[in-house]
Amino acid sequence: MQFVQNFPFFCIILTLFSGSVCAVLKSKPARIVNTILITIVGILNACVLAFEIKTGESYTYMMGHFPAPWGNEIRIGVLEAGMALFFCVIMLLSMLGGKHKVLTEIAKEKQNLYYVLVNLLLSSLIALVYTNDIFTAYVFVEINTISACGLIMIRQNGRTIEAAVRYMIMSLLGSGLLLMGICMLYDITGHLLMSNIKQTLEATYASGKLDVPLLVSVAFMCIGLAIKSALFPFHAWLPDAYGYSTVSSAAILSSLVSKGYIFLLIKIIYRVVGFEIFRDTHIINVLFIFGLCGMIFGSVSAIRENDIRRMIAFSSVAQIGYIYMGIGLGTEVGMAASIFHILSHAATKSMLFIAAIGLTEVSDGSRHFIKLTGAGFRNKIAGLTFMAGSLSMVGVPIFAGFISKLLFAQAATVNKGKMLPVLICLGISTILNAIYFMKTVIRIYTPIDDKTFEENKCSVIKARQVPLYTVTCILFIIVNVVLGTMSDPIMDLITKGLSMFA
Repeated sequence: MQFVQNFPFFCIILTLFSGSVCAVLKSKPARIVNTILITIVGILNACVLAFEIKTGESYTYMMGHFPAPWGNEIRIGVLEAGMALFFCVIMLLSMLGGKHKVLTEIAKEKQNLYYVLVNLLLSSLIALVYTNDIFTAYVFVEINTISACGLIMIRQNGRTIEAAVRYMIMSLLGSGLLLMGICMLYDITGHLLMSNIKQTLEATYASGKLDVPLLVSVAFMCIGLAIKSALFPFHAWLPDAYGYSTVSSAAILSSLVSKGYIFLLIKIIYRVVGFEIFRDTHIINVLFIFGLCGMIFGSVSAIRENDIRRMIAFSSVAQIGYIYMGIGLGTEVGMAASIFHILSHAATKSMLFIAAIGLTEVSDGSRHFIKLTGAGFRNKIAGLTFMAGSLSMVGVPIFAGFISKLLFAQAATVNKGKMLPVLICLGISTILNAIYFMKTVIRIYTPIDDKTFEENKCSVIKARQVPLYTVTCILFIIVNVVLGTMSDPIMDLITKGLSMFA
């Protein structure tokens, strides 16, 4: 085994250990440790990705070198390494872009706790990406849930506490269903390692046995993860959770946490149940219908909002609907399109939340559209970033969102039975996206009179005093454009990674 093959294990251990370190540090050292940690973990995952591209083969890493059923293991391929690297990039940019708000919105004595939660969240995301043990995945799902809940409520005001309680209730419901599904799978197969479960299920399914228990088990796991990832109609917790937490928390929650759960679901489909068996259960059709509904109703809810952050939050419901719609197509190309949209949405939604805070800062702190008039002139980099994110969400070429919608349309043509509803909902959703995002762009670039401008001049000066925010916004735009203009090699890696999954 080459030394680089140990890096995924190092990433999980480093992030867990750094959480303990930050707990005993003051706020500034904890922030520095957090930034250095995310950077190091990103570099380690980049090395693993380069190794996987070079070798072209996945491998398993046994913890302590004990074989199953006594030991635990992780499995590494192109898709896992690429996803872990991307998660690190988005988390680093989200933390840097919202750094100045963390300093003002969170009590100083609790800021080190904030970085403890971020480190634990990153650890759980990386573990969900790499683990090959389904019960270990459940353990890190719970770590993810607790960390995310802490990130929501750490501002300590009435709305965040209410949002955290609602999030915790729904998340625990989803976790309970997931655990019930895992327990049933263990009862059916006697295994917890994903590859062993799949081998046993293929053998029993071929003999025609255990149809109903397997169906119930898969249904429980799918519903549990759908609740936790805010698939329509299980999204009631999402607007408040994203809308009232700190800006870095909102960016991380919207772009990474829900995607970690979806990526786990994809692993279950491919590496636990098997793609063919999962398709035969017809649960895939339920996910497809809910995905289509989410695309429409999430956008309709966003149009009705008068709060920019809640509007962006409801937009996430629609975009998560896209991902589940692609999964529900039941084809390899549909799954590949969904995975690309995980990247596209993560890069774009975190960018929109970071841009939105820059716009509200120069609008007397108000998030209502009437107050945001002309905000794009008062904070030029925030306005440009929000416009770029909006164009991506609508699906304008050169941005990531355009490639996502193109891939979904192409995937729909492969499944003739589902092609028409997909194309219709794609068209309607795109129009709705244009309505609420372009309405906001027009609002922030509507000129205002000189008196109002003078009243906000102090806020403009304050916004220009955060160069790190400007750099972060530029990097977000670059990431989005790279996804939109270099999609072919990215899709090649995704396709290669899916073949390794199977």
